[in-house]
Amino acid sequence: MSTHNAGRFMGTAIGPMLWGTTYVVFVQTLPTDYPLLISALRALPAGLLMLLFVRRLPSLRILFPVTVLALTNIGVFFALLLISAARLPGGITATLAACQPLLVALLAWPLLGLRPGAGRIALAVLGMAGVGLMVLNGGLAYDLTGVLAGIGAALSMALGIVLMERWRNLAPPRQMATWQLLIGGALLLPVALLVEGLPTHWDSRNTLGLGYLTLFVTALGYWLWVSGVQRLGSRVSVLAFLSPVVALVLGIGVMQETLNAQQILGVAMVFLSIGLTLKGRG
Repeated sequence: MSTHNAGRFMGTAIGPMLWGTTYVVFVQTLPTDYPLLISALRALPAGLLMLLFVRRLPSLRILFPVTVLALTNIGVFFALLLISAARLPGGITATLAACQPLLVALLAWPLLGLRPGAGRIALAVLGMAGVGLMVLNGGLAYDLTGVLAGIGAALSMALGIVLMERWRNLAPPRQMATWQLLIGGALLLPVALLVEGLPTHWDSRNTLGLGYLTLFVTALGYWLWVSGVQRLGSRVSVLAFLSPVVALVLGIGVMQETLNAQQILGVAMVFLSIGLTLKGRG
């Protein structure tokens, strides 16, 4: 890998690392009974903020593909992810989301004509197994709605990643990230208000948590992510394994959890999967 591409991969990796903070911020600072509303309120303001710098809306010619990307990467993904996070322990949610790189490899075949090699599939499975060792430590809490939402979130974003590569030349990355957040949030907000309504209580802690999710996890994280996918292709999906790693580290630092031998092995497997994939062995 060239030094230039290595730098782009490192920049792209910041996105999933920021996403790894989503679960602890959501459950610690925000009302978990409003996953749709929180999803809309983190996306729409982020899109409006970025629009101040972009100062351009998508033309009618590209409005349909941009809307599809907004739904898969933002609207549907955000909603299902937080529904899953509200109903399941973060470890299980992270494990369900970790199937995304494998789904990307499989979807890229019919949509992009990129037949996945056995090595790439094996490395995706290795990463998923590593995440499982990291976070499935103890008894499982089973909730069918939460499980289905987690799988749906992974499938939605996997489709979005593949389609972003297919439509990578529609507009520059910053514009694409802005429009996806703007449209995704705008489409989700009325649904959230109809289904969930508004919280009866809101305090400064909620505001700080939502502000962090909006500015850093969403605006910055998705700008870096969209830039990486458009420039480097769908293979960057393997970087999604970094999210549960960060979630695990936060669990140790914030929740005073401990790291056992099983989890250390899981972390090693995740980084091995990422490293070999980025070297092109997958």
